[in-house]
Amino acid sequence: MFRLEREGESFEIQDVLPLLPLRDIVVFPYMIIPLLVGRTRSIAALESAMSQDRIILVAAQKRADVGDPRAKDIFRVGTVARILQFLRLPDGTVRVLVEGLARVRIVRYGRDKNPMRVRIGETKMMETVSPQIEALLRSVRAQFEEYVRLSRRIPDEVLISVNNIEEPVRLGHAISAHLASRVEIKQKALEAPTLSDQFRILAGALEQELEIARIERQIDDEVRSQVQKNQKEFYLQEQLKAIRKELGEQGSDLAETDELTEGVEKSGMPPEVRVKAEKEIERLQKMTPLSPEAAVVRNYVEWLTALPWKKKTRDNLDIRRVEKILDEDHYGLTTVKERIVEYLAVLRLVGRMKSPIFCFVGPPGVGKTSLGRSIARAMGRKFVRMSLGGVRDEAEIRGHRRTYIGSMPGKIMQSLKRAGTKNPVFLLDEIDKMSSDFRGDPAAALLEVLDPEQNGAFNDHYLDVDFDLSDVLFVTTGNVLHTVPPALQDRMEVIRLPGYLRHEKVRIAQDFLIPKQLKAHGLSSGNVNFTRPGIETVIDRYTREAGVRNLERRICAILRKVAKKISTRGKGYRVRIGSSNVHRFLGVPQYTKREVWSHDRIGAASGLAWTEFGGDVMTVEATAVPGSGELILTGQLGEVMQESAQAALSYTRTRATSLGLEAGFFDKVDVHIHVSEGAISKDGPSAGVAIGAAVISALTRIPVSREVALTGEITLAGDVLPIGGLNEKIVAAQRAGFKIVLIPKENEKDLSELPKGARDGLEIRLVSTMDDVVSSALQPVRKPFRTRDRSVSNDMDPGPAVAH
Repeated sequence: MFRLEREGESFEIQDVLPLLPLRDIVVFPYMIIPLLVGRTRSIAALESAMSQDRIILVAAQKRADVGDPRAKDIFRVGTVARILQFLRLPDGTVRVLVEGLARVRIVRYGRDKNPMRVRIGETKMMETVSPQIEALLRSVRAQFEEYVRLSRRIPDEVLISVNNIEEPVRLGHAISAHLASRVEIKQKALEAPTLSDQFRILAGALEQELEIARIERQIDDEVRSQVQKNQKEFYLQEQLKAIRKELGEQGSDLAETDELTEGVEKSGMPPEVRVKAEKEIERLQKMTPLSPEAAVVRNYVEWLTALPWKKKTRDNLDIRRVEKILDEDHYGLTTVKERIVEYLAVLRLVGRMKSPIFCFVGPPGVGKTSLGRSIARAMGRKFVRMSLGGVRDEAEIRGHRRTYIGSMPGKIMQSLKRAGTKNPVFLLDEIDKMSSDFRGDPAAALLEVLDPEQNGAFNDHYLDVDFDLSDVLFVTTGNVLHTVPPALQDRMEVIRLPGYLRHEKVRIAQDFLIPKQLKAHGLSSGNVNFTRPGIETVIDRYTREAGVRNLERRICAILRKVAKKISTRGKGYRVRIGSSNVHRFLGVPQYTKREVWSHDRIGAASGLAWTEFGGDVMTVEATAVPGSGELILTGQLGEVMQESAQAALSYTRTRATSLGLEAGFFDKVDVHIHVSEGAISKDGPSAGVAIGAAVISALTRIPVSREVALTGEITLAGDVLPIGGLNEKIVAAQRAGFKIVLIPKENEKDLSELPKGARDGLEIRLVSTMDDVVSSALQPVRKPFRTRDRSVSNDMDPGPAVAH
């Protein structure tokens, strides 16, 4: 037990006291503080103190998160305190008001656990006041005055109270109690063995707090200045609103500009674009709302805020799922699917890359447009489509310049706004059908859009700011490439889609077209059952196309008639579509089963042609009649085919002797070359071989084999030049039922790109010269045509030829 004298009061402090651990609080002598106590052991300690002399030991915990502190969790130096007030609250907690009396040290912890009792020992801060102590005291006092002036948490009354304290020890405890420092620093001040040590600790702590307080004051001043500026602007805006109201102008204009400003802040646009938008809004605020220029500016800012500057969809990089979706939507098209999967695989490894520009080229109905939609679904991106067919104004791509009312951005930016993201799959359909006039060249405007090296900063004439298109996956489609400028072709990765083979059409009809149309017509597989022979009959006898669009129409025609039967006979009506009853639904077949003639013919050759609708078979007929050496061309032949016919005739004349033709023969006959379907214009560079074979057959009376189809260009020397569109031509030859196809030898490299199954049933022969063509296509069973042999008929259809 020891006695404590303070301000005329005397306290007898017991050696053993109940302990009250405190979280985040250090109680100093002379300090009066309220405490809220809720832990069971702490409440027991308070009750024990209240039952005796109201004296208790308070000590800070080393860690505030310890709920049940032990001896190792509590600092060894604490403060003996007197309980001034004790109030039990309804929720079970206790509110007490304590007064710090003296600093003591915990000597030993008692065995009592509830409450925890400790044995204490008195520890005094003994030091004579010296000039050094006085200097430290004045420095700390000055620092504390500045601290109170800068800090808003300490009232001025505290500073008055502290300035009235003359005793150094009490002054140190008072300043320590009002510091906002951490528990560790306050505990060091409480444990300081000497007065000089305590003041040095306080000086360091005050310097840190002053630095923080100065920064806080600076921040407060800046915020206050900004608030005053905003208040001033608000006041001026309200005045402007009142003036406009007096002038009869609408008050909603300010709300509109506020809405535009908010849209600019939320749009995520780049800083340089945001600066331009804010300048336009400032201009708008100074304009008369009803002026035409205000409408132009308002529309411009709305476009800037509506664009997806940062909005992106997350790509689905699960390769297996992407492959599954692509296979669900389209049968075949292996090359395209592999390219998409390769792009996603690389994107998965590198994280971000410039999107390629795909160009799907092929006949109508092979799934070019729907393939773009499937790519978007597989990747989890938005899909937008823009048709370029008939576009002839450059402003459709780059936008109109903002010089008149009604000007708008181009279709590129309009589509991105509609998509709502900056990385959609963007389909540019019918790129081969653009044109140009005095308004500019849209194809040239597309060079920047479809160039991965340039579209990272695409500049629309209307917006006049750069927009990043590098995240957009552009897909273009077209039927042909020769109408697309070479510079534009160079920026795209061309992927050709040949026509579907017969077995592919059957699978597409079974897996895609029939289920889709059954659902569209309100029918089920129980009402109508398409057999494979029935589907093959529809393909062979009622459609003649590279794609499946006409096949789908025929299926729809069948289902419409089935629906009519069900409406009259009831839902129990069922029908099986086979090869024998297709004609009941579709009428008389439009095509014969095979295009191959029933016998060999003189002066007639089957040429393979490429059209926008896929490969086709073209019959070239030639005949020689007595005349004066003229060349007659009929059948709407274009300039290129006319030149091919002249080259074929010239080659034949150079080979007259080897062909068994008499001297001067060509001066006595006219050669007439005709290509069927004369009402249709025909042109192309690959008909020379077929024309040459027909002319030689007509002059030598040697028939051309009905099982041979020909393609290739001819030179005057008889060389066979390579051709394009080999895939489509081979598919057409297989569909028509030919057994042999003659192609230029230089096209041998293209055979590896033929679709799977395209060569089934075909023998492909490579030819380098017309001699190779003659030996493979013509059958030597007749005598050459002679002008003086008038008894020999020149009939183009002499009947079946001798077997070969």
